[in-house]
Amino acid sequence: MKRLTLLLAFVAMVGIVSAQDCCGTKKSCCGATKCQDSKQTQAMKTLVSYFSASGVTRGAAKELAGIIGADLYEITPEKIYTDADLDWRDKNSRSSVEMQDKSSRPALKDGGKVDLSKYDVVYVGFPIWWYTAPTIINTFIEANDFTGKTIVPFATSGGSTIKKACEDLQAAYPKYKFGEGKLLNKINRAEVEKWAGAVK
Repeated sequence: MKRLTLLLAFVAMVGIVSAQDCCGTKKSCCGATKCQDSKQTQAMKTLVSYFSASGVTRGAAKELAGIIGADLYEITPEKIYTDADLDWRDKNSRSSVEMQDKSSRPALKDGGKVDLSKYDVVYVGFPIWWYTAPTIINTFIEANDFTGKTIVPFATSGGSTIKKACEDLQAAYPKYKFGEGKLLNKINRAEVEKWAGAVK
């Protein structure tokens, strides 16, 4: 009888320890598979990726990453844009030619491939060019697989809204999930936290 009592007590202790190891509490564990899934979910991170030709979007991206605790990745063109390339008044400038051709896909350094396996939300930032996202953003999206991720656009602009850019990206990549885009000309921490908190 004593042996049986001791055996039952030992089994109960093992169960409690196992529950603590798995779920971190004294409550019964939900099952090894679910606990592993929970740990994997907690390990997932957010990435703030951005293309910045003049440095303005870079500044916004760094502030955003700092507020939401995200990793940073710069979308870097194989050939850096010069001031002459960015002259929107010149119809023959590099940026003008690219934006006039919807099939344009400017080359990215190292192909623009990123290991997205540890991210579930990817912010994609850019300056607004001709009321929409620069075609180099298409290069970046097409170079990577965003299946199962949420793409959240953000932008900086001298006068345009982000609305058309978001609509164009969603139309171009209907198989991907997009979150609400936001213009970040000025960073308001409370607004950014509210916006980021709504991402699912």
